[in-house]
Amino acid sequence: MAPVTSSYEVTSSIPPARLFKATILEEKHLHKILPQGVKSVEILEGDGGVGTIKLTTFVDGGEHKTAKQRVDGIDKEKFTYSYTVLEADGFNDVIEKICCVIKFEPSADGGSICKTTNTYYPKGGAQISEEHLKGGKEMGLGMVKAVEAYLHANPTAYN
Repeated sequence: MAPVTSSYEVTSSIPPARLFKATILEEKHLHKILPQGVKSVEILEGDGGVGTIKLTTFVDGGEHKTAKQRVDGIDKEKFTYSYTVLEADGFNDVIEKICCVIKFEPSADGGSICKTTNTYYPKGGAQISEEHLKGGKEMGLGMVKAVEAYLHANPTAYN
């Protein structure tokens, strides 16, 4: 099967630089911002830049346990980040990998528009379902909104 691409946007009242810093540059602190979902983010290989391999461990009782990703690109001036999810317990025998590109752009009201494109690569002849696409979108939307709420509650954090 051919890869399947899904794109979505989410708006935030937080400016791009601050949102990018909290969600991407300081990702190792996500367990503090999202304690209901993320247990830890650890670097397995690399220094945090391109080529770095990270392991995200999710809280017990959640839908997923872990996800391993590789940083493919990061642009601190343009607020873009690309990575590949190499392994995740939710992949089963359906997904080989997911390539993700996230871009934070300024919105007219001083906030951000977070644009995300995920490309799902199926294993063999497997079919990528709408449920897979919906799950990725819901996770991304939920993360941005949770980070936004944390930043509103902590106005000096990640400035």
